[in-house]
Amino acid sequence: MEVMQVLHMNGGDGENSYAKNSSVQDKIISIAKPAVEEAAMGILNDNNIPESIGIADMGCSSGPNSLRVISEVMDVIYGKCMNLGRPSPEFRVMLNDLPSNDFNAIFESLPSFLKKLKEEKGAGFGPCFAAGVAGSFYGRVFPRKSLHFVHSSSSLHWLSQVPPILQSSAHRALNKGKIYISKSSPQSVLDAYSTQFQNDFSLFLKSRGEEVLPGGGMVLSFIGRRTSDPTTEESCHHWEILAHALMSMVSDGLIEEEKLDSFNAPYYGSCVEELKPEVEKEGSFIIDRLEAFEIEWDGGDGKDIKNTFGELSRGQRVAKTIRAVVESMVAHHFGNHVLDELFRRHAQMVEDHLSKTEAKFNNLVVSMIRKG
Repeated sequence: MEVMQVLHMNGGDGENSYAKNSSVQDKIISIAKPAVEEAAMGILNDNNIPESIGIADMGCSSGPNSLRVISEVMDVIYGKCMNLGRPSPEFRVMLNDLPSNDFNAIFESLPSFLKKLKEEKGAGFGPCFAAGVAGSFYGRVFPRKSLHFVHSSSSLHWLSQVPPILQSSAHRALNKGKIYISKSSPQSVLDAYSTQFQNDFSLFLKSRGEEVLPGGGMVLSFIGRRTSDPTTEESCHHWEILAHALMSMVSDGLIEEEKLDSFNAPYYGSCVEELKPEVEKEGSFIIDRLEAFEIEWDGGDGKDIKNTFGELSRGQRVAKTIRAVVESMVAHHFGNHVLDELFRRHAQMVEDHLSKTEAKFNNLVVSMIRKG
C-alpha cells in the first residue's frame, strides 16, 4: 500500500464524509486546548514579538476541525499583543496534509473564516495569509526556520508505510487474519510496528527541528496507549473488531482470504515510554508537557454528539467515525463494493462489544519547545 497516495479522510460533506463524522476528533481538540493555549503563549517574548508569525497545522484534513486550532492559536497571540499594547503580527498559516486530502473544501471555507476573524477582532487584527501545503510530514514540507508554532491532532498514529516485512510476499501471512497488532500476532510483527514508529517519529522531529525557530512551540496529540504492551485491548481492539468484520465476509465468500492476509494498517498507538526516548535521542526539542486522557469510542453521549449523529446507535456512530477515516484504504485494497456491507457488520460487532464493556481511546498530548 502506497500510504501517501491512498490514505486520506473522506472528503466532501456527504453522509460518510470526515466533515460529518469527526466529532470524536473535535472532542480530542477540545480536551487538548489548554495545552495548545499554554504553548502558544509560550512562544511570545514580551520584549520581542515578531512582525510575522508562522503557524502550521499538520494533518489538517478537512471539515469543521481543520481551521479550529489555528483560530485558537491566533486568538491567544492577538490577545497577548492587545494586553501589551503592541500591534498584532501578521499570520502565516500553513495547512498540511497528504496530496489526496480534500484541500478544495478547506479553500472554499477560507473566505468566510477570514471574514469572521476580521469582524470579531476588528481593524487591529493583523492580516492572515493561508496556504495549503501537500506532502507527508515524515520529511521536510516548510522552509527552514519559518515556523513559530506547529500543531498536529489525531494524525501521528498514522505511519509513513506499513512495516516492510508485512508487505513482503514471503511474509504476507505473518499476521494471518489480522490487520494490525493483536494478542495472537508473533513478536516479529510487534517489533516491526515499533521500529517503523521509531523511524517515522524521529524523522518527524528532525524535519520539524529544521523548520521551527528556536524557542518555537509544538503540540502533538494522537492515539496511544497507557502501558508498554501494544497488544492490550485499549491499544488494538478497535482494529480487532474491523478484522472480525472482514473475516466474516471471507467466511461468506465476499472477500478473498488472501486479500485479508495482505492487508495491514499503517498505524501505531505508542506509549510514553516510547515517545520520550525518541525526543531525547533526536535532540531538537525538549518536552514541556506530556499528559494522557481517555475518550469513548463514539465521543460520549453529549448534546453535540447527538446533534451530529441523530438517533444512530453507539455501534453505528463508531462505525461511521471509523469509516470516514479508513474507507480510502479499505476501498483501495478490497474494492468499493465491500464498503456498505463491511461497515454494517462492523457496526453490529461494535454494538455488541459496547454492550459488554466501556471502550475508550487513550490519547497522548505532548507539548515541546524547540531548543535554542
